[in-house]
Amino acid sequence: MLTTLQPAGWAQPKGYANGVVAEGRIVSVGGQIGWTGDQVFETDDFIGQTEQALKNILAILAEAGAGPEHIVRLTWFITDKPAYLADQKALGAAYRRVMGRHFPPMSVVVVSALIEDRAKVEIEAMAVLPT
Repeated sequence: MLTTLQPAGWAQPKGYANGVVAEGRIVSVGGQIGWTGDQVFETDDFIGQTEQALKNILAILAEAGAGPEHIVRLTWFITDKPAYLADQKALGAAYRRVMGRHFPPMSVVVVSALIEDRAKVEIEAMAVLPT
């Protein structure tokens, strides 16, 4: 079970929770980029790569019997802040297609590059499965 932590009087955050508390088995997912399980990029589009990276996270979580509702933290590493900000509506739609309406605490960090030259985004996740 996850409980969202929202201090009284704080403005509601956009697209994420300020914090959660959870108890159970921890599943940690290393940074996933926007390529398929065969390590093939099907797009160079930021939103398309983000959607694929999120699908990759869910595929790994499924191996532990977890789903998006178990995610307690996402950290995004992006190489292009303007691309991230360009179409928030489309980005939100891609996120919801994969993750549904689950919005765990998230951080977004702009980086100069990722290890894979074609990667536009890398996302790592932490999930907690109830005991």
